[in-house]
Amino acid sequence: MANVEKMSVSVTPQHAEILRDAVQSGAYASSSEVIREAMRDWSAKWVQRRGDIETLRLMWTEGKASGAATPVDFDDLLDEARAELATPAKHDR
Repeated sequence: MANVEKMSVSVTPQHAEILRDAVQSGAYASSSEVIREAMRDWSAKWVQRRGDIETLRLMWTEGKASGAATPVDFDDLLDEARAELATPAKHDR
């Protein structure tokens, strides 16, 4: 592992115990290995979260650009949606 950066990380006693247990069980060779796997998992979630935030920003911008808000009767909207779901779709026929 030539390309690594050493850091000091503080964890709660509970996390330290879980970390030690993972190593002692033989599932991991070292606490650093546990932390690297945790970072890979967190990194994937972070990328997803950032994508979700960007999607929400785009949807917000599109919504604002779509014009003024109009009143909606949600009971009527639900009735329409239920009726649409109850009607067989063209591809189901």
